[in-house]
Amino acid sequence: MATATPTKRKIAVKKISAFNWSGINRKGGKVGGEYQAESISQVKAELRRQGITVTKVKKKSEGFLSQLGNKINAMDIAIVSRQIATMLSAGVPLVQSFGIISKSVEKPAMRELISEIAAEVESGTALSETLRKHPRYFDGLYCDLIEAGEQSGALETIYDRVAIYKEKAEALKSKIKKAMFYPVTVIIVAIIVTTILLLFVIPQFEEIFASFNAELPAFTQFVIGISRFLQDYWPLIFGAIAAIIVGYVQAHRRSQAVKDATDRFVLKIPVINPILHKAAMARFARTLSTTFAAGIPLIDALRSASGASGNVVYRNAIDAVRIEVTGGMQMNIAMRTVNVFPDMVTQMVMIGEESGSLDSMLDKVANIYEQQVDDAVDGLTSMIEPLIMAVLGVLVGGMVVAMYLPIFKLGSVVG
Repeated sequence: MATATPTKRKIAVKKISAFNWSGINRKGGKVGGEYQAESISQVKAELRRQGITVTKVKKKSEGFLSQLGNKINAMDIAIVSRQIATMLSAGVPLVQSFGIISKSVEKPAMRELISEIAAEVESGTALSETLRKHPRYFDGLYCDLIEAGEQSGALETIYDRVAIYKEKAEALKSKIKKAMFYPVTVIIVAIIVTTILLLFVIPQFEEIFASFNAELPAFTQFVIGISRFLQDYWPLIFGAIAAIIVGYVQAHRRSQAVKDATDRFVLKIPVINPILHKAAMARFARTLSTTFAAGIPLIDALRSASGASGNVVYRNAIDAVRIEVTGGMQMNIAMRTVNVFPDMVTQMVMIGEESGSLDSMLDKVANIYEQQVDDAVDGLTSMIEPLIMAVLGVLVGGMVVAMYLPIFKLGSVVG
């Protein structure tokens, strides 16, 4: 007898949008605002219950900037993770937690994502399985941790660890961006200012100098030569620069070899390389601590830490450690063989393995390196400010001196 194969019921996800409305309240005063609902009819019904006579309801339009602000980022996921952890610890059921959060978030895209997850979970699908359908927002490590929490029956505890992990990871990423943003911005501004001077200001001085009928100082001739070259070939120069940037970005996206070469190169950049090394160490320790504490086997935890390290040098080193540990070697010994991890880290891992508190020791390592990254970023900012001022002074001041040298020389001749 043939039996019908049950088909999985498709969940209808309610899409919530923002609507601008205006109307008249019970006292005859004009009121208006923004309301989040599924449709215009729902907005009108809700406002009527509040005693408001609706005169106009319009779906809120999203321009380019609004769409850009609507994009879900890693910090949004970290915030939602913390909200879920807080509600679970307060005893609020999982589905109800998602429902409450979906009504409180501002981004429509985030609201829609949470509503879809809530609908799936309410239908009986495991949360980890639901999250795996959205790899763009929830990576394998996130889903593995949630799955471990579901299997152990300690989802509340695991979600708290996930929230801490995401918060620490985003804070670390923010510190790295802070270290890079200021000098890069100033360098770009310096290049723009120098280019404007060479293209528009120096030619004006050159016309004045032509009337002197005298030999210009060598430094002035050198700057004028650069200005002429830039005037003659600026389309070619800027076109070549743009082509190199676009080509590199495309190659970085598509070629693993280019990504790996970039990772190795940035670790050799003076001044910032200590920060990058410490950040990679903090990510390794934080990821391994979180996954191991969640009950994930050490081999799988090392695989997750390898993917989260953020640099091919550390990824290869952690993979090598994982292979050695799989073969039965203690992790602290395997870490010494790759010559990447500092002695302090391997010593604390050894103590953790001997005492049975590896996750606690790794958590301490992560805290130490995160604090070191924070201190290094503050120190870099203090150190690089005078250096940048000196570079700007040499560039701009040098051109000013080059342009005024002939005038000083003319003054001495006239005198």
